[in-house]
Amino acid sequence: MVSCCCKIPIFVFVFLLLLVISSSICAAHSSETGNSQANNQTFRPEEELKKLKLSPDGDIIDCVLLRHQPAFDHPKLKGKKPLDPPERPNGHNRKGMAAEDFQMWMMSGESCPEGTIPIRRTTEEDMLRASSVASFGKKPIRLVRRDSSSDGHEHAVGYVSGDEYYGAKANINVWAPRVSNQYEFSLSQLWVISGSFGDDLNTIEAGWQVSPELYGDYYPRFFTYWTSDAYQATGCYNLLCSGFVQTNNRIAIGAAISPTSSYGGGQFDISLLVWKVNLVPPPNYYTNKMFTNL
Repeated sequence: MVSCCCKIPIFVFVFLLLLVISSSICAAHSSETGNSQANNQTFRPEEELKKLKLSPDGDIIDCVLLRHQPAFDHPKLKGKKPLDPPERPNGHNRKGMAAEDFQMWMMSGESCPEGTIPIRRTTEEDMLRASSVASFGKKPIRLVRRDSSSDGHEHAVGYVSGDEYYGAKANINVWAPRVSNQYEFSLSQLWVISGSFGDDLNTIEAGWQVSPELYGDYYPRFFTYWTSDAYQATGCYNLLCSGFVQTNNRIAIGAAISPTSSYGGGQFDISLLVWKVNLVPPPNYYTNKMFTNL
């Protein structure tokens, strides 16, 4: 039905990592709330905390208080709290952006109240699909390469290196590719890396992926990932471990994206923007203390 090409800008803030996602597919149906107003609000769980929201893709989205999110279990973040965001790079201000309503769980008009974030609930079925509890939400340890290798993991990469970089941006077309079984996956992502392809590789990643093993379905889903030791012991997808601090109350990391592109039909993109600032940690971030090279 859609014949135009719509872009869904996604901002991911590195060193600290800011995540702000906006959609131009639908008209905005909520106004932006200033920080002063949010600070003056009284949070009443019995009135405002929305739970057990079953989305069209079968997800349950919990609205979790900012200070109770998994990030603050990380030793480097204990006792910390989200701060006001810094200015964004020139040309990437929020003015003129539409609402962040490109995910299925928001199709019925659902959103989380100020002072909370939406988190996709992990189910027993999610855990049972993993090979072990320890490996749940983590990438398998394998030799990391930029080019395709012979282990069945085929990929193509466009990259730049050899200079000093303070940011990166990628526009990625969103599709819903078919995968042949539960253990096959397909993704497209922005990959910020530092260190050697060995024991000290640092990465911050964001994009979309189809992964039946992780999510139990074949929807393309927005994801993040990080590691500071080449995927050995640190890091995870989304908010499945401590590390990434989220403050946006309209974006559920790990939730399904809709609509998607179709052959000969509508085309839909996400735009990923990563940039570095030398400020105290702003909302939606990874602290540099978590990394050895970034």
